[in-house]
Amino acid sequence: MSTSTSAAMGSRLQEFLRTASARVERTLATACNEQHPATTLFSAMEYAALGPGKRLRPALVYACAEAIRGEDIASRCDEAAAALECIHAYSLVHDDLPAMDDDDLRRGRPTCHIQYDEATAILAGDALQTQAFELLAGAALDSDLKVTLIAELARASGARGMVGGQAIDMAAVDRALTLAQLEQMHRYKTGALISASARIGALIGGASAPQLTAITRYAESIGLAFQVQDDILDVTADTETLGKAQGADAARNKPTYVSLLGLDGARAKADELYREATQALAELGGHTEVLQQLADYIVHRDH
Repeated sequence: MSTSTSAAMGSRLQEFLRTASARVERTLATACNEQHPATTLFSAMEYAALGPGKRLRPALVYACAEAIRGEDIASRCDEAAAALECIHAYSLVHDDLPAMDDDDLRRGRPTCHIQYDEATAILAGDALQTQAFELLAGAALDSDLKVTLIAELARASGARGMVGGQAIDMAAVDRALTLAQLEQMHRYKTGALISASARIGALIGGASAPQLTAITRYAESIGLAFQVQDDILDVTADTETLGKAQGADAARNKPTYVSLLGLDGARAKADELYREATQALAELGGHTEVLQQLADYIVHRDH
């Protein structure tokens, strides 16, 4: 973690993220460490899921459950948090493939298809996707709740969510998008899984309908803010800091918040989304310190 990123976090958030990461990594390590003839496949799954990363989506599961329940509920969230990280990791493996974004570097390391090969990377992504639902199905939760969580994750990660957003993104190369179209794309591509992480945590915590509405508004705001900050960093940060190629979106002529709004306009958009997230937390009430600090971190992070 860089000095500037650490400075953007409160001490409470740093400790929370360390604890959440350790919990989810233990669950992922168990899921990916199996005596199986397809040893290279499991190695690639582990490489993708347990490499360096922010673990934002798992952290949201834990933080939203805690915000609703107000007590130690982490053990009820472990499988769901790991499931969200599996989906996120699979999406990155596939996004990096030559047929998609064709990236050689991810989180400061060779991408999965460079470290292994394209076929192994495709299979590792497929396996991580299905591993997510296996984890949820095996969680020690009420059966009706598990069905609800599986439906949330499926909707957010499929054609009506993340995958649909990626399809729009691929079709947008060398095309002009309006701000509304760009926002719609990112609500699917990035925002849907972030919203699902928050909603799944809230549901595990036993959220009421009004609480779930407030959590959703918060998550939708930080989900877009995350993407806006990504676009800003793509033109302001260097490759070493980012852990991936700097300027990659501009090189592919992909529409971004910076290309549409300019750098100052993109920063203003991130600030607007931050205010919306803060207002949603005010309406939620309860134990929201970590969620507030997560919003702070998202709009001030340097990678």
